[in-house]
This record gives sequence, structure tokens and C-alpha cells, in this order.
Amino acid sequence: MANRSSLPPMNYNSYEVDTRLTEGVINRRFWAYLIDLFVVAVWIVLISIAIFVFGLLTLGLGWGLFVFLPLTALTFILYNAVTIGGPSQATVGMRYMGLRVVDPSGRPVSMLAAAVHALLFYVAVSTFLLWACDVLVGFFRDDRRFVRDLLTNMMVIRSA
Repeated sequence: MANRSSLPPMNYNSYEVDTRLTEGVINRRFWAYLIDLFVVAVWIVLISIAIFVFGLLTLGLGWGLFVFLPLTALTFILYNAVTIGGPSQATVGMRYMGLRVVDPSGRPVSMLAAAVHALLFYVAVSTFLLWACDVLVGFFRDDRRFVRDLLTNMMVIRSA
């Protein structure tokens, strides 16, 4: 991890971002996403086990709840909304990788903006070309913001 004391403070009065805050962010975002996938997968496995046990207790009637298991994909959006829109300003993976999400002026983002950001990500991932264009923009911008970051007025920076 980076030495936290070497990071410059955010200038809340300016929309210009110190590039040291966004150094290495794209790589860290990738690893943070993989960690978050694991966290949500564990959650879905626990829900599946609970449905299975409930099915045993109800002599098989509870197993009908497995039909609703694909709706747990909404868990990803809720997970992002609560964690990014919350006081930590980061998902579990982002915290582990030393990232947080702010608006360009340095203030926290709302839960609604975080949920829309996650929804845009999963829509982009469903179409590889759209996702590739989204990420490609981040490689060419100084602030390393993807298209979905620009649309939701968010910025992923290194934690200070």
C-alpha cells in the first residue's frame, strides 16, 4: 500500500484534481472489483444455504424460493449503494485496495448516485464493447475517470 502521508489533501474549492490522487487507480479498481465479487458471492451462497435449510424444514415447499435467486443480482447494486454512499465511501474491495469514491470537488456521493453508477457498470459489462469503451476512456483521461464516472459525477481516488 502507498504511504498515506504522501498523498496531497483534496482541494474542495477546485475541480482540478492532483494526479497523485488518481495514480494507479485503474489497476486497483480491477482488484477491488474481484474482491467485491467474492464478497457478494459469499452472500449469495449464504442465501442459498438458508433457502435450502428452509426447504428442508417445510418439507420441500421452501425450495420454491430458489426461483427468486436470480434477483439477488440486485444485491450488487444495493451493495454498491450502501457502501459507496455510506460513511466509508468505498466498497469492501475498494477499502482493501486503498480507494474511495468522491465527487470531483472531494465531497461524498449519495447512495442514489452510487446505485446508478453500479447499474451503469453492469449494463456496460453485459455488452463487452460498451464496457471496453467505458474503460478505455479512463486510460486516456488524466483523472482516470470512466464514462460511468463522468455520467454520475463520481471520481475514484486513493485514500488519504
